[in-house]
Amino acid sequence: MKYFEAKKARIEIIPMIDIMFFLLVFFIMVTLHMIPDAGIASRLPTSSTAQSMPKPQITLAVDKSGAIHYDSKVLSPQQLTALLKSKPDTDAMQVTIAGEEDVSLQQLMTVMDACRVAGVTKIGLAARQARDGGQ
Repeated sequence: MKYFEAKKARIEIIPMIDIMFFLLVFFIMVTLHMIPDAGIASRLPTSSTAQSMPKPQITLAVDKSGAIHYDSKVLSPQQLTALLKSKPDTDAMQVTIAGEEDVSLQQLMTVMDACRVAGVTKIGLAARQARDGGQ
């Protein structure tokens, strides 16, 4: 009699495929947020009053010699001004300058002046949070 025969168990594969795609998308999104921005490794100065800032649209690195690094390119102040002028909406653009500990104030001011000539007004300086109250 067919009435008493046990049905064979089936594994439904369509819901399993949906779950695998969801997990794949989830891990891709998490991984994208874990990848740091490319840049020049530098020793940032410390500050006891450093605050979190919104993610900048452009991050510039300034080394000891005063060279300006952007996207693995070394720029002069004039080239930086031309690059920033070519970007749309410079009034709302946020630029962060990451200078090493040994960079002089004059070198930072040169970069800030190049940004301001291009029309950028939102300029921040990158710093590490001081751990011992000042050092």
